Amino acid sequence: MHLSASAATPTHCPYCALQCGMTLTPDASDAGVSVAGRADFPVNRGALCGKGQSAAAVLSPGVRLTTPLVRSAAGVLEPAGWEEALDAVAAGLSRTRTGHGADACAVFGGGGLTNEKAYALGKFARIVLGTSQIDYNGRFCMSSAAAAGQLAFGLDRGLPFPLEDVPRTGCVILVGSNLVETMPPAMRYLTELRENGGTLIVVDPRRTRTAEQADLHLAPRPGTDLALALGMLHLVVAEGRVDESYVRERTRGWEQARAGVMAHWPEYVERITGVPLPQLREAVRLFTEPEHAMVLTARGPEQQAKGTDTVGAWINLALATGRPGTPLSGYGCLTGQGNGQGGREHGQKADQLPGYRKLTDPAARAHVAEVWGVDPNSLPGPGRSAYELLDALGGDIRSLLVMASNPVVSAPRAAHVEERLRSLDFLAVADVVLSETAELADVVLPVTQWAEESGTTTNLEGRVLLRRRALTPPAGVRSDLDVLHGLAARLTPGLEKGFPVDPEEVFEELRRASSGGPADYAGISYDRLARGDALHWPCPDPAHEGTPRLFLDGFATQDGRARFAPVTHRPAAEEPDAEYPVYLTTGRVVAQYQSGAQTRRVAELNKAAPGPFVELHPRLAARLGIAEGDTVAVTSRRGRALAPARLTGSIRADTVFMPFHWPGAGRANTLTNPALDPTSRMPEFKVCAVRVAKAG
Repeated sequence: MHLSASAATPTHCPYCALQCGMTLTPDASDAGVSVAGRADFPVNRGALCGKGQSAAAVLSPGVRLTTPLVRSAAGVLEPAGWEEALDAVAAGLSRTRTGHGADACAVFGGGGLTNEKAYALGKFARIVLGTSQIDYNGRFCMSSAAAAGQLAFGLDRGLPFPLEDVPRTGCVILVGSNLVETMPPAMRYLTELRENGGTLIVVDPRRTRTAEQADLHLAPRPGTDLALALGMLHLVVAEGRVDESYVRERTRGWEQARAGVMAHWPEYVERITGVPLPQLREAVRLFTEPEHAMVLTARGPEQQAKGTDTVGAWINLALATGRPGTPLSGYGCLTGQGNGQGGREHGQKADQLPGYRKLTDPAARAHVAEVWGVDPNSLPGPGRSAYELLDALGGDIRSLLVMASNPVVSAPRAAHVEERLRSLDFLAVADVVLSETAELADVVLPVTQWAEESGTTTNLEGRVLLRRRALTPPAGVRSDLDVLHGLAARLTPGLEKGFPVDPEEVFEELRRASSGGPADYAGISYDRLARGDALHWPCPDPAHEGTPRLFLDGFATQDGRARFAPVTHRPAAEEPDAEYPVYLTTGRVVAQYQSGAQTRRVAELNKAAPGPFVELHPRLAARLGIAEGDTVAVTSRRGRALAPARLTGSIRADTVFMPFHWPGAGRANTLTNPALDPTSRMPEFKVCAVRVAKAG
């Protein structure tokens, strides 16, 4: 038991980017607290999904790490003291840095880290290790949407408007998102949209539980979302539905984009996507007739080797119809991970400095270097993106520090990534549980969880939130900030002063580092957040009320105009052929989260979703002689996975689906293609070619 408070503590859920408000009340359970939804928080209004309701279960000592582990000479992870463990990590990193140079040390972070931890981790990599080799698993989340948003609007924030605007618009096109299973409390906004007379269009190869609630479901072949968006925009032009005054006054690049669109006539798009022309026409009518409308994208169009162009095409559709930067309209991305937004704003990403500054910008380097008290020229340049970093392990990268990520399960071509991790000279992992990645480590550091520490996160609306400490951590557990402080003291004595363990002290420095940047937090403080202020960045000074709605007065480009993306359709990096004739697409289920490292330790969630499966259409199953529950072998050019068959008419007959939460034989990411988007460096998780057969 580790109670620290007698009263209820208002805080936020540790899982997805909704960051639902919840209250923790001390009790006598193993976890030490009970969880209830907070009706006063505007995002979830008291609702919690099963993951949120059971979030306290992972706090129980029986399911989490409570002592450091160091690998013995016999190759076994054994309990150790903190000083021994930190000494071992520092020694491993020092050996590599001395023998191979700073860039032979790498850091891999996570989208669940608080803003303070993400900031400190980026700072640690660049001024303690001196390495350029840092990225994080958020690269696998919404990097394509971020890149497309930067190109179109000059700024990326998941939603440039609050969720409360969604029910008040006239039509929403939801592309590649299954909110019923991934963010259940957010589904109410789409339900209210329809109750208010608005329409919902869902684009997904599967007829998901979300698609079932749509007024119109478009089911394109995997990897053809780009062609679908281009075909819809072709019809907008052909039917005279372009908002000509908006395009003329608020955008640039329309003529070039229009020329590309006109090559994608509807019948051609119908052949590519498999979406019937009448459905295309109906989608265009539903989207253009209301005064207000929105396009919302998620992992479906983003996790492709052409994800940036695909999102750009959907943004083009919104721009041509006059939606972005107008009330109750626009384009937005549904960020996935808990702090996926804040995690990339403040320095975990290979090419960014705090405040969403570019690492290649001399002025940005000078500003951040001054805050850090270092020479700007000492800061390394951009490093490798997430998959490229993982692929280089055991080559010119010899040591790796992982915080809050489990790439053995979550990375594409996962068997190869696991092999690369095993080839390292040294691997250290800081996590709350013994994940599949931690099991490979030379040193494992047990760190505090969301309810045991204070810190800020930034949800998908750009709303900065304060998580409050409700519990005292168990003995033997330290915070990630404490870990970085201890390592800095060992690696570069004296620099530890720049790595305080108090999260509020870190946040105060983050405010200064972000000041003047695109993601400006200078006006946000713990005091303001504790008073319940709903502060959306940018918030440049303490008198500023925050910015819940971006772009109403102009876009964040040099001339204030949005840019059309000059895009055309191209096939997926890997299309079905005679040897691998079926599409595979991957995704999530409601009872598990990301790599499952935490949720797979919760009994009630495992009861609801006990293991992997292969979803396939009955016609495909009949052709292959597969019955419900049969073990199915799914094979790609990268490996083979085994899982029970689940037959359903809700998926295309040329496609199979696997959730990616599990390790072992059913690991979906053994199969996925690491082909990268040239701009965002996003791997092509959402489409690859596979062979499907009943297992012998």
